[in-house]
Amino acid sequence: MKRRDFLKIAAMVPVAAAVDPLALAQNPPARPPQGPPPGGFPGGFPGRNAGPAVYEPTGPGIRVRFLGTGGADWRGPAANGDLRRHASILADGKVLFDFTASAADMIPAGLRPEVIFYTHSHDDHYDPAAALELGPRRVYVGATWFDRAKEDFRKASEKSGKPVPEILPVSLGQPIEEQGLTVTALPANHASNFVEEETLIYLIEKDSTRLLYATDTGGLTARAAGYAGIGQFSRSRKFLTGIIMEATMSMDYPEPDFRMFSHSSVAMVRDTVQVLAKNRRYIPVEGQKVWLTHLAKAYHTTQAELDQAVPDPLKYAYDGLEVLFP
Repeated sequence: MKRRDFLKIAAMVPVAAAVDPLALAQNPPARPPQGPPPGGFPGGFPGRNAGPAVYEPTGPGIRVRFLGTGGADWRGPAANGDLRRHASILADGKVLFDFTASAADMIPAGLRPEVIFYTHSHDDHYDPAAALELGPRRVYVGATWFDRAKEDFRKASEKSGKPVPEILPVSLGQPIEEQGLTVTALPANHASNFVEEETLIYLIEKDSTRLLYATDTGGLTARAAGYAGIGQFSRSRKFLTGIIMEATMSMDYPEPDFRMFSHSSVAMVRDTVQVLAKNRRYIPVEGQKVWLTHLAKAYHTTQAELDQAVPDPLKYAYDGLEVLFP
């Protein structure tokens, strides 16, 4: 072998670093992660986030009113006259999660929510002009688009003459106390029109109730599960007690759809719930449903037809529905 060929081969072989035996004994190398046995771990991931076998609520829970349950393509009634407003919920009559003019008529008479948390800046979720008409005291947006939101509200205020509420930034994993609720932003698997914007889903807590509000997102990301303390490698014993999740696409949507990269189907929600429940990251009270929202007009029929096709424990929400999550 020629010397230059030998040097070329030697350069391609990694050189082992000197090892201190004492340091190695004190800090052994991490073992590669072991896969679950066939069928998964029936009692949760061993030694990690195995929640209790039964959930026992310690308070009255969180009452949610669905103001709207439609996706972005609901710009008017369907051919059969059905209408879904853009996705939005009202928690405990005080805190809104997303809000547009389409859902204004669904706020009960006499109520004026104090706070709005926005998930992202798509116009089927975010409407500064409608917010100013409502008159909240505080508005929370993701820290990555905080400056843009302040400018949006300033311009809307100039047009309407309505005062601008306090605009506050939200960071991932930051618990915020509002109106008796603890709200924590989690990263969504979604994208807005701005590449720098971190889109959000929310964990909403009160007493022992831990409700996940996940719209818009393509499934539940590992990062989101980690922030919520329910990830595969989370060492806490935390778990969800309620789930509201988007199902933009139906169980078997008929054609390839670009929305699959940033939205969930009914089948994806079903699988997500099964994994969380099997590993005791989701422990609801007996009989509680997982509520589906943000339904695409293109893929969802009448409420009655949808209710016949959905797999238990999933259930389609509808505008005006009220649910208590214990």
